[in-house]
Amino acid sequence: MAVVDRREQVLHAAAQSFSLFGYKATTMDQVAKIANVGKGTIYTFFENKEELFDEILLEAIRELRRRAEAEIHAERPFFENVYQALDAILEFREEHDLFLKLSQELRDIGTPQAKAALFKVERVVLEFLERVIRESMDKGAIRQGNAEVIAFGMLKLFIALTGEWEMHHKPMTKEELKRHMFTFLTEGFTTAL
Repeated sequence: MAVVDRREQVLHAAAQSFSLFGYKATTMDQVAKIANVGKGTIYTFFENKEELFDEILLEAIRELRRRAEAEIHAERPFFENVYQALDAILEFREEHDLFLKLSQELRDIGTPQAKAALFKVERVVLEFLERVIRESMDKGAIRQGNAEVIAFGMLKLFIALTGEWEMHHKPMTKEELKRHMFTFLTEGFTTAL
């Protein structure tokens, strides 16, 4: 008979509950029911709902970071690496029910915990981009500049073209998105003087 890891069972159930119901509507009773354990079992591993949520969020952030890192290859040009990493991040966020539910919860009821969690995720993405930008500057692959501002602009442009654009226009193909990102970030829109 297989040994059941109760902590993992609780974490799996909590991830399921937070993804289905959001932060605000998830209760320790729900998590216990989904995990098929007594509520006291949860408290042997986690002090409260906030601690349990943080553990779920940190694991999701670790996976997001792993996927982004996997897209960085030394032999590829800077722009290709950044675009592929942003695409992997977007795909992860879209397929990860927790992020979708937190975004919905923030939009609909403005739960502070949902806002803080999404801010944490964005901060991790920005730190990742800043590091890639600084490394590329150090190698001379891109010109010197404020890596923090560049990372912020790149991320916000990517989000705008993949999310906000689709509210009023037909979605871009990946190739169209890549071409527009490249134009904005490398060529600009002025003609040579």
